[in-house]
Amino acid sequence: MKVAIVTTACAALAGASAIAGPDTAVCQARSAATLTPVVELYTSEGCSSCPPADKWLSTLKDDAAKGRVVAQAFHVGYWDYIGWVDRFANPAYTQRQRQIAAWNRQSGVYTPQVVRNGQDWRSDKVFGSAEPAQAAIELRATADDAFAATVTPAEGISRWSAYWTVTEHGHSSKVKAGENSGEFLKHDFVVRQYVPVGDRSGPSSLTLRAVHAQPDHPRQVNLVVFDPKTGRTLQALSMGC
Repeated sequence: MKVAIVTTACAALAGASAIAGPDTAVCQARSAATLTPVVELYTSEGCSSCPPADKWLSTLKDDAAKGRVVAQAFHVGYWDYIGWVDRFANPAYTQRQRQIAAWNRQSGVYTPQVVRNGQDWRSDKVFGSAEPAQAAIELRATADDAFAATVTPAEGISRWSAYWTVTEHGHSSKVKAGENSGEFLKHDFVVRQYVPVGDRSGPSSLTLRAVHAQPDHPRQVNLVVFDPKTGRTLQALSMGC
């Protein structure tokens, strides 16, 4: 299957803000013919070994802006009992991490954990040899905080699933308790919204009503398409609108 190389309007992948409308340009993007790696960091403000991993994820900002990677920081809350409640945590993120553990036949979950293309990843090397994408994605803004996507699976892909995330840069916290007490933590790629799509077959159209964009925290809208049996990424796309 031939898939168009990434094209954008309004500097979509560079983080420029653009809203579709009768008098404005459309923020849109198409996925590449090769697989865009997806990096998920499972982290917590209550975990003393997590800040270095958060800093490492921030080094991917330039690559993410160029469409070379889709990066996401899922904050989990199972360390909150130590004394500091992570305000970015959500039980759904822990549930996703446990699903990844099941796909990888892990006995449990941990932080910080890096997941690359649905697989537990113990290396800081995100990029490897290019491989063909197994799905094509077209993504566009349709209105204020509204987005639509068309997903076309490659030949031979009978079932697929997907999820949306909205991530934000430039968050910070002054931690006053727990293992990181007294630390000033900075976060990028923070997942602020996570919307599973469910299993599909064949080409399909998807929509998202995103959380409102904040001027001080550049927003990315991400769509990840994956194999529901293994969690393996089929293709992903990010757009900064």
